[in-house]
Amino acid sequence: MFTGLVEHMGTIIAVVEQDKTESGGNGWTFTVGEASKILSDCHIGDSIAVNGTCLTVTEFDADSFKVGVAPETLRCTNLGQLSVDSKVNLERAMGSEKRFGGHIVQGHVDTIVTIVSITPESNSIWFKFQAPLENSGIMKYIIPKGFVTLDGTSLTVCDVNDDDRTFTIMMIAHTQHCVIMAKKQVGDSVNVEVDMLAKYALKSIESAIKNSEGLESLLKRLIK
Repeated sequence: MFTGLVEHMGTIIAVVEQDKTESGGNGWTFTVGEASKILSDCHIGDSIAVNGTCLTVTEFDADSFKVGVAPETLRCTNLGQLSVDSKVNLERAMGSEKRFGGHIVQGHVDTIVTIVSITPESNSIWFKFQAPLENSGIMKYIIPKGFVTLDGTSLTVCDVNDDDRTFTIMMIAHTQHCVIMAKKQVGDSVNVEVDMLAKYALKSIESAIKNSEGLESLLKRLIK
């Protein structure tokens, strides 16, 4: 589990589509460098969120680590677009001693959204995103002032337009220096993970309606 508070930005130093080494397992891997800040307590098998995607460390040294990427992950995320010198957001799995300053992030990306506009206001920046038509269902989990995770960054939703499949966030100056979003341009893709609690809540409601429990029974369950 993660918090969506990015600890560090690393740099891709290698991408191998069929890594035949022992740590590569004959699959797609990439290696992240300039990552010493988050590797002091690293172990093989640890989870590190890379652009919001929970991945398993298969090899590491003092400054870099390698992860394997499954075909399904490549289909659901923007990780397949990474190349050498790409910057990535990094966060270690949350420790018990850490303040929970973001929100519950699983590292399970739901889909990719596209940046459709970038608008500065004072020292902050407005970003507007559009969900793909084929995955427009994620919009039901995105609400004004709710949580959303974008490339692993916990952010607050500002405006939502379900008809256009768009939503906005405003990024403060401090965050702009700590995450990769400020380096992106209109048309770039962004990993999005919607609020897990919203998914559970909606599933509970849909199940109650499907089973004809009625509104009164549903309210009793929610109160419990």
